[in-house]
Amino acid sequence: MKVGLLTGEYPPMQGGVGDHTRHLAHHLSSLGVEVGILTSCRAVPPDTTSGIAVYPVITGWRWQCWPQITRWLDVYQPDVLHIQYQAAAYDLAGWINGLPWWLRLRQQRPRVVVTFHDLRVPYLFPKAGPLRRWSILVLARYADGVITTNLEDEQVLRRYPWATHVWRIPLGSNIEVRPPDGYDQRNWRARLGIRPTASLLAYFGFLNPSKGGEELVQTLDALVRNGYDAHLLMIGAQVGDVDATNQAYLGRVRQRIRACGLEARVHWTGHIAPEEVSAGLLAADVVVMPYRDGVSFRRTTFIAALRHGCAVVTTSPAVKLSELQDGENVLLVPCGDVDALTQAVTRLLQDSTLATRLRIGAQALGRTFDWGHIAHQTYALYQEVLA
Repeated sequence: MKVGLLTGEYPPMQGGVGDHTRHLAHHLSSLGVEVGILTSCRAVPPDTTSGIAVYPVITGWRWQCWPQITRWLDVYQPDVLHIQYQAAAYDLAGWINGLPWWLRLRQQRPRVVVTFHDLRVPYLFPKAGPLRRWSILVLARYADGVITTNLEDEQVLRRYPWATHVWRIPLGSNIEVRPPDGYDQRNWRARLGIRPTASLLAYFGFLNPSKGGEELVQTLDALVRNGYDAHLLMIGAQVGDVDATNQAYLGRVRQRIRACGLEARVHWTGHIAPEEVSAGLLAADVVVMPYRDGVSFRRTTFIAALRHGCAVVTTSPAVKLSELQDGENVLLVPCGDVDALTQAVTRLLQDSTLATRLRIGAQALGRTFDWGHIAHQTYALYQEVLA
């Protein structure tokens, strides 16, 4: 089987969709699938360490991408074209949403599968209004197979009578539990100037308005005012490569840090190697992820924290997720409630038995997000759409 993975971002570009595509390609290849990755010309020099062929040839994601993609398909001739969809990764342009419909007009075409990393709409043009949501439905309607990564997105698409080709396949963690050789938690924390008796909170992922960065800072401020020698480790790059609007939000978070006088207590790693990300997660006493729209399994940084066996405090999901058990594998608080967030973090810092129980539960839940299983499910979907 020959598969083309189409993605708006790919390493060395920074972004979760690109990292997901790299892992998926590697695990599909281990199943005997021939994989080629079609992506933006900004993904240079392409990451070829896994031996996967990468084609960074798309010059933009407006109408010009259609002929560029079809020319590549004519040369590469995959059996399946698998689109990794997130609106921001395609510059919010929306043209990629019509690609499955366009390809159906051709006499010979690959089968098209779409993974919706989320259902956020593209911009399209000023006052596009309902057309933005319609573009998402067009992408799903004309694909031969649709993958949602979480229950809430699956429920949205299954409302439509044509949605008989929707599968739910979870995302995997882009960060393996593999700290640097010789890793020692005490020494790693000491490098940041954090005393052994201090409390270390951690956050992993890009910052944008949905991530609750300001609530993070407010929680740290409350802990310090309550007498805790608390620090906050911000793991990874501050913003990604595909959504420049997040810079403004980052500025607001930094301004709040300065206003609270917390500059010396907030430690930014910047973009670091996966082993260092793993080390940072393992070093934390509590991982805090105060999503404003509620936790979701579309958040691969949350999945990474689970797989690392972290004690996680996060916000209640918009749709009840039976896998999340409050007090057993996670602590849940209402969205936007800084007081509840502070109380939950304080509770974990004071109750080592609870923290240990959460770590054990998180690690057990994290094992269900296994890349080998994800690749097998994806391969089975390819077989179905080709049958």
